[in-house]
Amino acid sequence: MTGPPPSRVTRQVRVDHVSAVHLAVTEARALAGALRLPGALPEKAAVLASELATNLDKHARAGVLYLQPLPRGGGLELTAADHGPGIADVRAALADGFSTAGTLGSGLGAVRRIADTLTLHSDPDGTLVRATLTAPGARESEPLGAICLPAAPDDAAEPGGARGEREEPCCGDAFAVRETPDGPTVALVDALGHGPEAQRAAETALAVFDEDPSLPLTELLTRQHRALRRSRGAAVALLRLGAEEAAFAAVGNVRLVRIGLGRPHGGPAGPPGIVGYTLPRLVAHRLPRVPGETLLLHTDGIDPGWHRAPAAGPPRLPPTLLAPFLAHRHRRVRDDAAVVAIPT
Repeated sequence: MTGPPPSRVTRQVRVDHVSAVHLAVTEARALAGALRLPGALPEKAAVLASELATNLDKHARAGVLYLQPLPRGGGLELTAADHGPGIADVRAALADGFSTAGTLGSGLGAVRRIADTLTLHSDPDGTLVRATLTAPGARESEPLGAICLPAAPDDAAEPGGARGEREEPCCGDAFAVRETPDGPTVALVDALGHGPEAQRAAETALAVFDEDPSLPLTELLTRQHRALRRSRGAAVALLRLGAEEAAFAAVGNVRLVRIGLGRPHGGPAGPPGIVGYTLPRLVAHRLPRVPGETLLLHTDGIDPGWHRAPAAGPPRLPPTLLAPFLAHRHRRVRDDAAVVAIPT
């Protein structure tokens, strides 16, 4: 298995012109190289990016290709997202040679054949396609979804806007997922502001988390508070999935949403405060683990009302597609944004 990924910031390529296909291929090959994936995997990543980006260019509106390491390491994932018109016949689209544009049309059939896993959801409002590649000997454990995007500059377009959008290379939001004796533990950090100083604060918070992620959650928050005293400070949420219940502790404006068979609903909120400046009284909430439920953490770079509209609610998606769904349809592009979705 490869070591920890060099960066948790998601790379994105807006596909609104055929020239974006080449950029997607370059980015995918570069990411596979940065992750030191061996053998033919970098070229497989390039082929997946080419097929997904070409599909977006030919068939979709406001298409974006997200590229990032697998949240738990050991490989990479590519997720194509768009705003419609959707795939009328998913089964046919997944067959090699299928085309609706008069081309050879290997498209999604080739992606299905090359990728280690393929997850797809399509409706008239848009399509999400996630493909993964894992290193030899590695296996994606219980799949979880995550995404981390930097703020767009003030003159950037909304999602799906002009090609060539310039995004800040730094991101003040960050996340980490670590295995501990009591179960997988997630840290989600939203440093104040964005840019280099915010990124340094987020990295400091995660460095403290990585020193011993098995500590009680309130102790982790206290240690992060001490480490961030000379920084901008941050909102922080910590979540640990035990065998029978989950533990959750947070400070500031980082949200927990519980997604089950009914409509999504908010979990316990963190008290107002800033880790590094004003630490409120800390509480670790206990939540029963509900089979089939997904626990979703997100920063305020995602519109907080996303799960309350429309009346029918968001589509039912696996955790691996929830993060790109929120990023593509409910992101506030003027702020950094991060999402982690983990099944219980």
